[in-house]
This record gives sequence, C-alpha cells and structure tokens, in this order.
Amino acid sequence: MNGTRRTSTSASTYGWLRRHMRRWARGVRSVRSGRGDAGMVTSEYAVGLIAAVGFAGVLYQVVTSDGVQSALQSLVDKALHGAF
Repeated sequence: MNGTRRTSTSASTYGWLRRHMRRWARGVRSVRSGRGDAGMVTSEYAVGLIAAVGFAGVLYQVVTSDGVQSALQSLVDKALHGAF
C-alpha cells in the first residue's frame, strides 16, 4: 500500500461506504442536471399511489368506526325528518 496501515474490516467498510456515497452523489448530480430523469416520473407516481392507498385505508377505518357511523346516521335522520 502507500505506507498507511489499516485493518481489513474497517478499510473494506470504509471503501464500500465511500464508493456508494460517490455513486449516490453522481446520481443526484445527474438528476439535477436533467440527464437521469428517465424513471423519476414512474417512481413518483408509485410513491403517490402507495400514499393514497394508505390514506384511503385509514379513512375507511375511521368512517366505518361505531362513533362516526352513529353520527352520520343521526345526521341523515335529522335531514330526512326535519321540518321545512
């Protein structure tokens, strides 16, 4: 080597981390410069779809709960039986 002594585990871990950080930085730079946009739109749609499905699941659980159902039922009853 170049005169410095490293342990094999820390050197390999450090080298692996450094290579991957450089690769990540190159990817970020290429996306910012407009060269690597090919898959970004699809991945953004996928993440948005997953978030929407998760939100729909939570909303369904809230709307089908006993408290909300009774409140909606009383609201409909008042609307149907109210005086005009």
